[in-house]
Amino acid sequence: MQNDFLKYQAQTSPYPLGIEISHAKGSYIYDIEGNAHLDLVAGVSVCSLGHCHPKVVAAVQEQAQKYMHVMVYGEYVQSPAVEYTKLLAKHLPKSLETTYLVNSGTEGIEGAIKLARRYTGRSEIISAKFAYHGNTMGSLSLMGYEERKSAFRPLLPDVSFIQFNNENELDRITDKTACVILETIQGGAGFIEPKNGFLEKIRNRCTKAGALLILDEIQPGFGRTGKLFAFEHYNCTPDILVVGKGMASGLPVGAFVSSKEIMDSLQESPKLGHITTFGGNPVIAAACLATLKEILDSSLMKDTLEKEKLFRSLLIHPKIKEIRGKGLMLALIMETEEIANELILRAKDNCLILFWLLFEKKAVRITPPLTISKEEIIAGCTLILKLLDQSQQ
Repeated sequence: MQNDFLKYQAQTSPYPLGIEISHAKGSYIYDIEGNAHLDLVAGVSVCSLGHCHPKVVAAVQEQAQKYMHVMVYGEYVQSPAVEYTKLLAKHLPKSLETTYLVNSGTEGIEGAIKLARRYTGRSEIISAKFAYHGNTMGSLSLMGYEERKSAFRPLLPDVSFIQFNNENELDRITDKTACVILETIQGGAGFIEPKNGFLEKIRNRCTKAGALLILDEIQPGFGRTGKLFAFEHYNCTPDILVVGKGMASGLPVGAFVSSKEIMDSLQESPKLGHITTFGGNPVIAAACLATLKEILDSSLMKDTLEKEKLFRSLLIHPKIKEIRGKGLMLALIMETEEIANELILRAKDNCLILFWLLFEKKAVRITPPLTISKEEIIAGCTLILKLLDQSQQ
């Protein structure tokens, strides 16, 4: 299987981790030899309710027996998508009432920037340095990291960049700006939170300039930071919200959300201004609905902040210089890149799953399922500290 994997399946790096998977349940992934790997990554913030949560599995099975695909997005009334978007709107600010369901976070970004240009009639887009919004050509254009995008130029025109948390650059938002797009918490850059009311100041400047504010909550959304969406921590409501990753507990999905007035601009001039075949797929929408209900009806969001405190209290070591992030979106910032690499690779050999961040080479990702237990946290942290004590770096 390993050889076939390398031969027939396209690879994204020369050295994939290559664990051969048998099954997964809760906070564990099992390999074909029966080893249980404690998962502190959750598929890169995807498996919000852990692996194969029974309520999500039941919802998928029930819907799959009814119908799986009947028509392209937006033509037929399909109850899973309608129920989901209605429940989502109930728990969002009133201005975020209409949801366009797509297949991934990066597709949500593509739809959002098209919507902003269409609604405002402007072309300029402002993103942040070291931003990550996905890898399709439009999303890649918003990446403020030339090393990763230079090989794919030419990219989308009229995109410029500001420094996250630098309020001295707010005057670059003008009446020519269609939108400002920011991650609520910068992910690939190292789980960097907004400081000193930065997002609120961006919000005010966008309103004054007539530009739309797009917040990318693909990673921090759906309870990962202790609230349903991270923007709730920072007194800042976007004009367009983009979500993905954890919204279906393991199935591929994304969405962009806005007011009905703004969203309706995709209906005409031209008609079908944004279309997708599989967006709003009923099986995936059923998984989204089951996931959202469980997050809302349980104590998971409140527990997330307590679990953050536990991680922070346990992960104290001279080689850990800082812990960034909020809730269960945490990054250990190590002394060096070499220590980070060694920790991740040696953890893999000891049945503990850790992972990297895109741009911050000294970071080690800690984004477990929201359902992780305190006992599992203690076990994972104990092993991390042991590996750091044994480090040769």
